[in-house]
Amino acid sequence: MSEAQIEVGKYVNTFGIKGEIKIFPYVEYFEDLKQFTIRGKEYKISKMRRNKNVYIVKLKEIDDINDIENLKGSMITINESDKPEPPEGEYYKEDLIGFDVITDEGKNLGQLDDIFNTGANDIYQVGKILLPGIEEVIKEINPKKRQIIVHIIKGLI
Repeated sequence: MSEAQIEVGKYVNTFGIKGEIKIFPYVEYFEDLKQFTIRGKEYKISKMRRNKNVYIVKLKEIDDINDIENLKGSMITINESDKPEPPEGEYYKEDLIGFDVITDEGKNLGQLDDIFNTGANDIYQVGKILLPGIEEVIKEINPKKRQIIVHIIKGLI
């Protein structure tokens, strides 16, 4: 049985003539990857740099743009076992999506739909409810129970 794959980005275009490609990342840990798969073939990363909202990636196996151009538009995947662990006490956004969000008074607000960054702090979206990702509100994240415990500050919702 083959290992589960995680979509981590999309190959959106070529860059230059030496086989570099532009990848739009789907995950926050993209820059920590050492290798990935495109259409079932594994590629090792020799260099990577950020350029606005994409990564410019040089693959060890590719030296000519013609060797990779036909894969443009493909999904970039990794084996689930190759996903890097987040730092202690931190979580990847995609791992928290779908968790039940429960107030410290026991009221279930629904499931976490998204987490987005506003610059000052993250915002946790639960249906139409927007919760600031601050210590006063996000009290506990329990991966085993797939729950996020929140404290609703007066006037927040």
